[in-house]
Amino acid sequence: MAIDDLRDKKILILGLAREGRDTLNFLRRKFPEKVFAIGDRLNFDSLEKETQKIIESAKNLKLYLGPDYLTVAKNYNLIVKSPGIPPAVLNPFLTEKQIITSQTEIFFENCPGKIIGVTGTKGKSTTASLIYQILKKAGLKVHLIGNIGTPVLAFLAKAKENDIFIYELSSQQLSTLHQSPHIAVLLNIFPEHLDYHQSFPEYVKAKSNICRFQKKTDYLIYSAKNPTTKKIAKLSAANKIPINIPAVKKIISRKEIPFEADFYLLNVAAAIAVAKIFKIPAKIVKEGIKTFKPLPHRLEFVGNYRGIDFYNDSLATSSMPTIAAIDALGEKLTTLIAGGFDRGLSYKELAQEILKSKIKTLILFPTTGKRIWEEITNNANRRKQKLPQSFFAKSMEEAVKLAYQFSKKGEICLLSCASASFGLFKDYKERGDLFKKNVKKLGSARKKTK
Repeated sequence: MAIDDLRDKKILILGLAREGRDTLNFLRRKFPEKVFAIGDRLNFDSLEKETQKIIESAKNLKLYLGPDYLTVAKNYNLIVKSPGIPPAVLNPFLTEKQIITSQTEIFFENCPGKIIGVTGTKGKSTTASLIYQILKKAGLKVHLIGNIGTPVLAFLAKAKENDIFIYELSSQQLSTLHQSPHIAVLLNIFPEHLDYHQSFPEYVKAKSNICRFQKKTDYLIYSAKNPTTKKIAKLSAANKIPINIPAVKKIISRKEIPFEADFYLLNVAAAIAVAKIFKIPAKIVKEGIKTFKPLPHRLEFVGNYRGIDFYNDSLATSSMPTIAAIDALGEKLTTLIAGGFDRGLSYKELAQEILKSKIKTLILFPTTGKRIWEEITNNANRRKQKLPQSFFAKSMEEAVKLAYQFSKKGEICLLSCASASFGLFKDYKERGDLFKKNVKKLGSARKKTK
């Protein structure tokens, strides 16, 4: 939908976090005198301070806050929905004639530049950042936007044809999309966010929009080893480029990148494939990879305290990234902190991986900690295999204390929960930050008492 087509629409913006604020500010600049409606499940006092300031200073604004905010949806013919609102929550309040869109869709349909869309269950932030760093070093006019970068609509007013936008796209953002990026990067797909999408097929359908609407002049970079991404690739009319992990060694030595595990090499290989489309010299590509700093909460090295290496992988909210982290850290990994909010995911494969590894101490959070331990116990009993020792913690401080108590010098302790953070923690960032804070605090405290 073109921006001018919004002029005569009766618009309701749902969700007033970062994206919702960006949407309101953008539309207000375009239509200064227009009346907009905004709604959020939170009451005014619970909104972020920045949102409160915007509301207090705004004119021509209708406000719907609190648990019943969706009941007014039927009164508006165009709804701009934030990605955090599940369709199943909104749908009961809609009529057939309403148009549901998002700022992602508005951006795609009005952006004059090239869009590189990056998605996958895991690795999309790292891959998008790698692509950005390489293209920027090559002197291209590139912007990092979406989940990991700046909200997108702020760029539309100044966007030109030579602008390149690297857009990290979640399944929630993709679910309402009817246009695919010029270059789509599809890393992997495995069960995740099933509390939002309600089923794995629905999640896969949302992810498939990354390439479903591509043309013959577009490009799709995808993992041919993942059966689901391989299946999704068949929907695209674009030039298909399978991600080639062995090709990484032609650009850079494995000793010059943080991890040799396939999960990280997949990100590097995908970024290299994008660089080739832009014909960026290998020397610049190598420099971009070498100077790239891994992102926080993604197998982030916290430091060595009391001779123990601590790694923060708080973004691992399902089994597969935790399995990848265990594989990456190898035999020195002896202590794993896992568990969290239960979204009904399977832990069978994780249990098998833990029993195959050298992990000897498990520190588990509620509520999935109990499920993970039951899966490990059942698996070990069937194989008549020795169990690692287990402890159940109700706070991050307690978990880190146990980690120090049962880890030895030269060993590794990993926080990789294979579960969402909700319950004990606000989000994965808070969980990871508390881990780092307690590791450093308790590690330093012991040194002072010696």
